[in-house]
Amino acid sequence: MARAIPPTEEAAVSPTYEDALAELERLVAAMEGGQLPLDKLLESYKRGAQLLSYCRLRLEAVEQQVKVLEDGELKPWTSA
Repeated sequence: MARAIPPTEEAAVSPTYEDALAELERLVAAMEGGQLPLDKLLESYKRGAQLLSYCRLRLEAVEQQVKVLEDGELKPWTSA
């Protein structure tokens, strides 16, 4: 079961999965660039952890919702 995001954390996360993923990618690129001061690096790491958690939770929620009607039964969706 996916855990709910606390309201304060949810408000800090981008409004969509795609926005959160794009922000996470920007943070990773900036961190890998090696030009951030230590305080900004730590702040970026914390924000990245928030975004990663949000994205994982969104993916889990979508996986739970995606079902395919097969032979009159709801079955988990498979990509094969």
